[in-house]
Amino acid sequence: MESVKISSLELENVKRIKAVRLVPTEKGLTVIGGNNGQGKTSVLDAIAWALGGDRYRPSTPNREGSVVPPRIRIELSNGLVVERAGKNSALKVTDPAGQRGGQQLLNSFVEELALNLPKFMEASGREKADTLLKIIGVGDRLYTLDREEKQLYNQRLAIGRIADQKGKFARELPFYEGLPEAPVSALELIQRQQEILLRNADNQRKRDRVQQIAGDLALGIQEMAQLEGQIKALLEKKTQLQYNLDRLKEDLEDARKSARDLQDESTAQLEEDLRNIETINIKIRANLDRDKAEEEAQGYQEQYDKLTGDIERTRQDRMDLLRGARMPLPELSVEEGELTYKGKRWDGMSASEQLRVSTAIVRELNPKCGFVLLDKLEQMDISTLRDFGIWLESQNLQAIATRVSTGGECSVIIEDGSVEAEPLPDLPRMPLEKWKEGVF
Repeated sequence: MESVKISSLELENVKRIKAVRLVPTEKGLTVIGGNNGQGKTSVLDAIAWALGGDRYRPSTPNREGSVVPPRIRIELSNGLVVERAGKNSALKVTDPAGQRGGQQLLNSFVEELALNLPKFMEASGREKADTLLKIIGVGDRLYTLDREEKQLYNQRLAIGRIADQKGKFARELPFYEGLPEAPVSALELIQRQQEILLRNADNQRKRDRVQQIAGDLALGIQEMAQLEGQIKALLEKKTQLQYNLDRLKEDLEDARKSARDLQDESTAQLEEDLRNIETINIKIRANLDRDKAEEEAQGYQEQYDKLTGDIERTRQDRMDLLRGARMPLPELSVEEGELTYKGKRWDGMSASEQLRVSTAIVRELNPKCGFVLLDKLEQMDISTLRDFGIWLESQNLQAIATRVSTGGECSVIIEDGSVEAEPLPDLPRMPLEKWKEGVF
């Protein structure tokens, strides 16, 4: 179905309007110019009232000083004729076949925001985003992804704080080098001490044996000297004694060899350890506490890294979802619940960008509506205004706009409630095709 546009309009005695007749360009920009207070905005208000219903009825619709009631007649591109006239300004809608219709018929193809663009422009960032998501049909899925991302972000934030706290706590704990990993047992130290003492006692017995053998040898020698005079009588005894002496010499040599390299082990360190066991164990437990704290910190850091990956995947899903949707404008998107254009949020866009975004979105809300009303386009310079008009034409969209100006960019100029009959001599008005080409 071809979108509906305004083919012509006739206005009399509406607000500041005396009498205005206008044939807007079929597509592109029709600029109603003039100085302040001449009736430019009254033209847009009259169109909104005629097509949008009594909710757009001005509080004072009659032109001041006029006794003739307002009259509005608008011809649409689908052949409908919309009229408001008479004392009550009742609506009359007539189709090409002569059948009469009403507001319900107009509502089927007239988009409310096309008549009231400021309503969209003044909405909150989330409301604008909701409108866009309604158009592209991914709102529910996108909000689910946004909610998931926010939950993951908050969870990661909490985990990150815990990881930082655990890491800081671990770094502040004391640590002692050169200690065993587990606390020392006093019983184990005592057992080790007793084993050393037993070994030392055995060594002492061997030393005592050496002394004993040496003494026995000395006595034998002495006895040998005493018995020399009795050698003959005591030969047998001497022989036996000699045998014993030989054995004792061998035993002495063996005993000396056995005792020569013996080294007693010191128990001083164990005794010191026993005295300091609690101090050592305090340090060991401190090391264990630090190890545990570092392990916990590492665990939370791993959770943080995992959540970071989950957030990135959620953001990628969100980007893929928006990338696959058909947008009213290239580079239009929704970020964190806010409408964005070329990466900028609403308050970061220029006035002309805001108008272009608003117009494109409103057009998509109801493609049957082929026009939009724009007030106060003096915020655009001539070059931007020309580019905007070219874009509107490329979109097959009709825009009727006002601008405080009497320059050649204006399609008509309103002066004291009427269309000026002749152009100002120093500011000739150019056809739309000319100023689109940059000819002024």
